[in-house]
Order: sequence, then structure tokens, then C-alpha cells
Amino acid sequence: MPKNSKVTQREHSNEHVTESVADLLALEEPVDYKQSVLNVAGETGGKQKAAEEELDAEDRPAWNSKLQYILAQIGFSVGLGNIWRFPYLCQKNGGGAYLVPYLVLLIIIGIPLFFLELAVGQRIRRGSIGVWHYVCPRLGGIGFSSCIVCLFVGLYYNVIIGWSVFYFFKSFQYPLPWSECPVIRNGTVAVVEPECEKSSATTYFWYREALDISNSISESGGLNWKMTLCLLVAWSIVGMAVVKGIQSSGKVMYFSSLFPYVVLACFLVRGLLLRGAVDGILHMFTPKLDKMLDPQVWREAATQVFFALGLGFGGVIAFSSYNKQDNNCHFDAALVSFINFFTSVLATLVVFAVLGFKANIMNEKCVVENAEKILGYLNSNVLSRDLIPPHVNFSHLTTKDYSEMYNVIMTVKEKQFSALGLDPCLLEDELDKSVQGTGLAFIAFTEAMTHFPASPFWSVMFFLMLINLGLGSMIGTMAGITTPIIDTFKVPKEIFTVGCCVFAFFVGLLFVQRSGNYFVTMFDDYSATLPLTVIVILENIAVAWIYGTKKFMQELTEMLGFRPYRFYFYMWKFVSPLFMAVLTTASIIQLGVSPPGYSAWIKEKAAERYLYFPNWAMALLITLIAVAILPIPVVFILRHFHLLSDGSNTLSVSYKKGRMMKDISNLEENDETRFILSKVPSEAPSPMPTHRSYLGPGSTSPLETSGNPNGRYGSGYLLASTPESEL
Repeated sequence: MPKNSKVTQREHSNEHVTESVADLLALEEPVDYKQSVLNVAGETGGKQKAAEEELDAEDRPAWNSKLQYILAQIGFSVGLGNIWRFPYLCQKNGGGAYLVPYLVLLIIIGIPLFFLELAVGQRIRRGSIGVWHYVCPRLGGIGFSSCIVCLFVGLYYNVIIGWSVFYFFKSFQYPLPWSECPVIRNGTVAVVEPECEKSSATTYFWYREALDISNSISESGGLNWKMTLCLLVAWSIVGMAVVKGIQSSGKVMYFSSLFPYVVLACFLVRGLLLRGAVDGILHMFTPKLDKMLDPQVWREAATQVFFALGLGFGGVIAFSSYNKQDNNCHFDAALVSFINFFTSVLATLVVFAVLGFKANIMNEKCVVENAEKILGYLNSNVLSRDLIPPHVNFSHLTTKDYSEMYNVIMTVKEKQFSALGLDPCLLEDELDKSVQGTGLAFIAFTEAMTHFPASPFWSVMFFLMLINLGLGSMIGTMAGITTPIIDTFKVPKEIFTVGCCVFAFFVGLLFVQRSGNYFVTMFDDYSATLPLTVIVILENIAVAWIYGTKKFMQELTEMLGFRPYRFYFYMWKFVSPLFMAVLTTASIIQLGVSPPGYSAWIKEKAAERYLYFPNWAMALLITLIAVAILPIPVVFILRHFHLLSDGSNTLSVSYKKGRMMKDISNLEENDETRFILSKVPSEAPSPMPTHRSYLGPGSTSPLETSGNPNGRYGSGYLLASTPESEL
């Protein structure tokens, strides 16, 4: 990535120019022929800089402000996973102890690689395909793999937004429709829906009213028309937000990125005022230190870091490519990473405050139900009244009194105790019940909100927050698809974006079948994790080991105006690749040891059952992973054996108001040698030929003559280049 320089030349008219470009530039310095700005000789440096900035502004859109850009990165990185996956992982993996591996991996993998993606996107000013094409042409398939992973994630992620849209509209009624079980009337007889009675009102509403779920992934059951309409609404919202690129999505980010924090703050205040909130928070932050040494915990923490920061998707690179070259992306990386972690912790506090409230309610309900059983046994003389402590009052039975009574009965009636069917009703048991992903938002949290005063208001706010969180992430995901494709193939932005949304909607119908939730599990838990890990480790290798960490650090110094911490050098060069190699190996072993599966809802039993994917589903899963990774080896092989042109014989130049932009292709070998004798980076999507040597900062062109520094035509061409590398 050579240092940018100014280009000087006399002003030309708009008349057609017929001179041979090779003759014109034969004895000049190597020039970035896609970005040559021709200024009147003798113009001041300020005018030269203005010309460069004018050309750059015309070539690529830019963020309206630094705030808009930061909000876009926050909106992309802070998503639904911060609200339900991070709290679930905390609950599952040792509470506060989980924060240790997460923070360690965030520091040694997350922040360095996030900074790397920000830096290469800002420096090269292209999407993921163009960036990795420049850095290492033979690893140019990384960009295509990123686009495919973004497509996979976008397909199911917008379905979740559709679910949130469904619940959002259902929240405008009192009482909330999931607050109590439906009643089936048969003449004069009214019976509670058996499936709901065996489970709970919120569980029934989620599986039956919302998803109308089938018993397994093999039972399609046809389309769920309600969710199909919600998916259409979700893709319409996303399409309108991204159709104009950052001109439209940037404005949306002001609301979609900030509104969730308003809602989280409201929920935190409301949650802390709930009875039992402290129990939930203390339970969450009480560390189980044995979990810290579990390799599975570290693997899940690393995966969460990747998804939380959006590493490998291409969205980070796409957003940073619209920045000015002197933007302090070093500060941006630390800021966005901190805000992301802070949001996860804030969401976890809210979730466990609310779940602590719910656990207390469920525990009290358990005490009442079991006290009624004990009274029944006392009235039927199954139990003696001597077993009941004298101070126990069944009219005002506390959890402490019930626990004492339970222990006495269990001790005296040890042999017959199991037949009594009494539950211990421990608060810790309720708090230990792990609810993963969608179940946390659409079952546990919705059930807790039914006990809030003014519950419809809180429900509307909650699901509107989920819609905005999902929208921010979807904007970044769509940018990871559209930006590199538009940069590389120059397709019309609006037409391509709308086409992507329409295509994704029709493919997304797979997820709104009655079995669609099981496909969401397949895509969410398995199809993206391994490809993302491979993409991120190859990104690191491409920059640190192929392009060169020292060279990259030097060019960051030139771009930023200061040298980044030496910490990043060692992370990129040694620590991050090592940890990611271990993570990749662990992920592959995990797939082999524990066959992929899903939690199926069995209607007849009104309960979940873990099922393994059938053979055809496993074949589909393997195909998805292979398709996501396949572009990397394919592009490598095609480039290695010269079966795919690297664009080395293509030159784009012309004259227009002092700028060169006319296409000339397939120069003769001698002309090309006269034109350039050293490696010259290009703004074109294709890489430059690998036989040209790199001219570092301060290097002198072999064609420069001391007697005529400005060349044959009295004009000096200095490098105004974009980085690239050779393998």
C-alpha cells in the first residue's frame, strides 16, 4: 500500500485525445492510472489536494458525519445476539465467570481483527471482494465467501425481524394475547386447550399461534401465511432502508441505533424496581469458576465475539470504505468494541432483572400448588398433621415455611416421598432454567411482561426495540452483499438492491413453513459459524503473513498520522492466528463428536425434544458450509494456474476536465514495459500483475531522470495509489 501522492499536469480541454497513452507516459513515474488528476502546472498544493478530494468524492459516496458512521457500525455490531444470545451464554457458562474468557478473546482477537477490517476498508475504499483482491489476488475468494455468508445470515435474520413484527402488532391489545390459555367451548362445556395447559400460555402462543410449528423438520406443513406476510413487511422495511445505499441507510441509523438504548434504559429502571430483580442479577454475576477451564466455553465465547463485532461478514469493511482516508479508525475500533460489550452487559442486567422477577413469581406459584397438594394429603389422612410445623399458616405460606415443611415430610416419608409428587420449589432452580435464543425473547421475556403494570406498553416497546436492532444488523449485512458486488461489477445500485431483497424474500419462504423454525436453527447455529471462522483467519493471514505486518503498520502510520500500538503487531502476527486455528479445529471436532440437531416441539406432549438432523438435512447443511467456503480454493486455483485473468493488461484512462478516464486494453508487452516497470496499485477491482515489484514510501521510479524531473511533457506523476499485494 504505497503512500498517496499528488499528481500534477497541465489542464486539458474536453476535446477527444488520440495520443497513445503508452507514448505519453513512457518516461514518467509509475502512476495510478485510475486516479490521475491533471492540474495546471504551478498550482498550489491546496488546489492539488482539492482536485484529489473532488475526484474521490465523485467516485464514492461518503458518510454525512462521523456520528452517522459510528452509529452505522454500532447498529451493525449490536444486534439481536446481544439481547438474547449473550445473556443465555452467561447463564449457561458460569454467570460472571463467562465474562473472563469473553473479555480475553475480545482483546486478543475481537478488537485487533475489527481494527484490521476497519483499516483495510478505509485504506482501499472498496467492499470485501475488492479489498482482498488488492491485498492478495489469490485469496480474492475471501470476499465472495463473505458475500455468501451474509446472504445465508440475512435470509434467516430477517425472518426473526418478521417474528418481531408479528408480536409488535399483537401487543396493541389488553390483556396481551399470550397472557392466558385459550378456552375451547363445546356447547356448554368449556375446556382449556390441552397443549397450552400442559405447557404455558406464552409457550403455547409462540409455538402454536405464531409459528404453528410441526413436530419435526421433515414435516413441512406448508406455509404459515401470517409469518409470510410479516416476512414481506420485514423485507420491505429493509429494502427501503438500503435502496439508496448509505444515503438512505445512514439516516435510518440515527433512530435504529439509538432507540434500543432508550428502551434498554427504561427496562433497566423498571426491572430494578421489580420484586426479585436483585436475585436474578446476583445469580447471573455469581461466578462458577470451574466453567472458566471448559474448552467449550472458550469456543462459544470466541464465536460470540465474531458475531457480536460482525467479523468476516464484510459489513465492517463496506461501512469503513465510505470514510475519509485520514479518519481515526484506530479509535473507532476501540470505541465500537467497548459500546458493543457495554450493550451486552446492559442487556444481560435487564434480562436477569426481569427473569429474577419471573423466577420469584413462578416459585410462589409452585409453593401455592404444592401447598394445595399437602392440604389434600392432610385431609385424606395420607399425611399426619404432626408433620406440619406449628408456626406454618397455609393462608400466608412463605417460601421459607414451605421449604421447612418439605424437608420434614421428605425425611419422615422417605420411602413414600416420590409418590407424593411434591416439588422443592427452589428459586435457584427457576433461575438455572436456561432459555436459548428466540425462546428467551418470545417465551421467557414475554411471560415476564404479562405481569408488568401497563404490559401492552412494555411489550410494544420491547418488540419495537427488537425490530430496530435487527434492522441495524440487516443494513450492515446487506452492505456486505451489495457494496462489494456493486464495486466489482458496476451494476446499478437501486436495481441490484431491490433484486436482492426480492430474491431473499422468495428464498426466505423456506423459513416461514411450519417447519421453518428448525431451518432457522440450522442456519443460525451451524451454516455460518465454520465459514466465518475460516474467513476471519484467512483475512488475518493475508494481511499479517502475505502482505506483511510491518508494511501494513507502516502504511497505517501514514494513513492515520501516528503509529498504532505495537500490541496490534503481535496480535495480528502471532496470537490471533494461533487462537483462531485452535477455534477452527475445535469447531470441526465439535461437529464430528456431537452430530448437529435441533429442539423440536412435540404437539401431543406439549414439550421440547432434542432431535438429530435427518440425512437429507445433514447433506443440506454440509452443502451450505461447502458453498460458503468454496470460492476461496476456487479463486486460488484459478489464479495460481493463470486460468483467471488478474487484469494486468487492462488500463482505464481518459481526459475530462483534467482527468484521465479512457479505456485502453491489451497493451503490447513492450508498451506495457515502457509504461510501468514497477508494481502500481490500481483502483480497479482486479489485482495487478504479480511480477511487478513494490515501491515503498520514498522509492524512486527507475524511469525518473535527474535532468527532467517533470518528464517529457513537463508534468510530474506521483503515486496516488491503493494497496495491493502479491502471493
